[in-house]
Amino acid sequence: MVTASYRNKWNGPFHYHSHQDYEIYFFHAGDCRYLIHNQIYDLEPGDILVMDGLTLHKPNVSPTSEYVRSVIQFSPHWIKGVLIEMGGMYLLETFQTLHNCLIRTNENEESKELEKVFCRLAELHRTAEFPDIQAETEMKVLLLQALISVHKLGRMNSIEIPHEKEDKAVHAENIADYIQNHFMNKLTLQSIADNLNVSRSYVAQVFKTMTGYTVMEYVMECRLTQAKYLLEMEPLKPLKDVSFESGFESATHFSRYFREKTGVTAKEYRQIRLKNR
Repeated sequence: MVTASYRNKWNGPFHYHSHQDYEIYFFHAGDCRYLIHNQIYDLEPGDILVMDGLTLHKPNVSPTSEYVRSVIQFSPHWIKGVLIEMGGMYLLETFQTLHNCLIRTNENEESKELEKVFCRLAELHRTAEFPDIQAETEMKVLLLQALISVHKLGRMNSIEIPHEKEDKAVHAENIADYIQNHFMNKLTLQSIADNLNVSRSYVAQVFKTMTGYTVMEYVMECRLTQAKYLLEMEPLKPLKDVSFESGFESATHFSRYFREKTGVTAKEYRQIRLKNR
């Protein structure tokens, strides 16, 4: 299925999250620094983020500025049949190969056309709670238009890879990268600091400043994301093994934390995900 929101003004709270769907994120206004996996992007109006969803991501928004963005989330399986029929599977390549990227449009004409698609899709999604075949067909046509537009923008503006970053951003990215590669092990602020050759206090301060989250909050979100992946992709794996392989200190801690963050038990989450396949 597909969901869409247009020019949403959101004041938080903002959490690290991941999801099964692909996402097209359109930034309109505000002061936002976006963390995706181990990359930090300082967003400008007109910027588009393309994400596969499974990658952990979160906006860090200034509390003193307005934050306006539009979002389309969709299941690739929902649109796959149409793309195959039209020879358009290449439109999903960015999601599948890069997993996430930034396209800097500078609010050009093509981005304005894309914004119209966001607007109509969000309106349709809001009014058609249980879409009939006509509404679903229009949603697929609009999503196809959005994917074509994003593909054009990517070719016109090229994928933006920030180079000259301030030291704080580089250090925060290094911290995120280290955590992504070691979250299954026992981690502390001191062990991260020792491995990155910086002070414990600097690790805590720079990561909080650049991402809006503490280091240990990020560690736990990485572990939760891994647990969700294992629960779905390895349905026969015992929960205690899922807990251990995701880096949780005990099965009890895993069960408590998982339910607190998702609202369901790990067993219930697995059943829901397998049923929706």
